Amino acid sequence: MEKILLDMHTHSSFSPDADDSIEAMYERAVSLGLKAYAITDHCDINYWYPTEHYFGDKEDVLDKEMYGSGKYCTDSINEQSVLREKLQGRLEILVGAEIGQPLQDIEHAEQLAADPRLDFLIGSHHMNAGVADFYYLDYSKMTDEEIRSLLEDCFAQTLDMCRWGKFEVLGHLTYPLRYICGEYGRTVDMSCYEDMIREIFCTLISNGKGIEINTSGLRQKYGRTFPELDTVKLYRELGGEIITLGSDAHRVNDLGCGIAEGAELAKAAGFDRVAYFRKHEPVFLKL
Repeated sequence: MEKILLDMHTHSSFSPDADDSIEAMYERAVSLGLKAYAITDHCDINYWYPTEHYFGDKEDVLDKEMYGSGKYCTDSINEQSVLREKLQGRLEILVGAEIGQPLQDIEHAEQLAADPRLDFLIGSHHMNAGVADFYYLDYSKMTDEEIRSLLEDCFAQTLDMCRWGKFEVLGHLTYPLRYICGEYGRTVDMSCYEDMIREIFCTLISNGKGIEINTSGLRQKYGRTFPELDTVKLYRELGGEIITLGSDAHRVNDLGCGIAEGAELAKAAGFDRVAYFRKHEPVFLKL
């Protein structure tokens, strides 16, 4: 098996859509011989409180189990901080989280970003303001123009998040394509969004931030990384230097999956090193 250097985007059972404990994920990382590893449990900021806070007694709430992220993300950080002491010396464990839609509740976003225990924060965009997670949308009922408008809003809101910038890397930039293209088989001309993506990258680069190559799409119907090679090349051509690799594993058996392929993609895009973060500062590993 090809050597896997690191995995910087994974989830434990503190994420409501994931299966295995932090300790089980850590043990798997040790068995794979990773140099560095981070659990980045979800904290969708617009889901900070339990559903009752937002919807009262309403029962038919989409994504109901994901609400209350303020508590379960904090609990995850607590346990990561304790357990990494037990595994000290076996691999480098970074305490992480994945912050989603931070500008939809800026007060709690700032609170999470300031947590002194964190080494690493991924900034992600899973849903446009006022719209359900991209996972829940029925793209078969949308016109091409409606999908185009949805993606324009997605990249515009992602750009605003990058201007806020209190995270280390931008997560899975092209996440909606997992569903639009992968699950629904719709075709998207990404050249329509190149100027917006270029501005996102320039903003990240000017703020000393990076992007991830998220390999979860390789084991899904989409069959490609988020983002793909051409987009990673664009980031590099614009002067991007910081790139991480993440499987987005939600269970032990997916940890490290696709990371070797992601490393090859990084090299093809012109990178000779990848990063992990210790107390928000990048540490580089040679590919």
